[in-house]
Amino acid sequence: MDLDHVALNTEDIEGTANWYVEKFNAKIKYIDETWAFMELGNIKLALTIPSQHPPHIAFTVKNIEDVPGVPTTHRDGSVSSYIKDPAGNNVEYVYWPPK
Repeated sequence: MDLDHVALNTEDIEGTANWYVEKFNAKIKYIDETWAFMELGNIKLALTIPSQHPPHIAFTVKNIEDVPGVPTTHRDGSVSSYIKDPAGNNVEYVYWPPK
């Protein structure tokens, strides 16, 4: 498994994304009113509104069978599900289908 991304919640996607661009030279790969996906060096950062995704850390799995529970297909084509670590933090398992 590899780190896929870290996701933070915000009520202001555009303003928060612009802050990361200004402060850390992030590159915005996708943005709309509910979600932004950015790269900061070799790290991917997702910004989400709280009603759609919890703050989380995501790991890529190589096989869809490695996604626990009932997977959800997302608008970007990824398939994922969440579990909680022992401290109650959200951990996402992400499968990226071959292109």
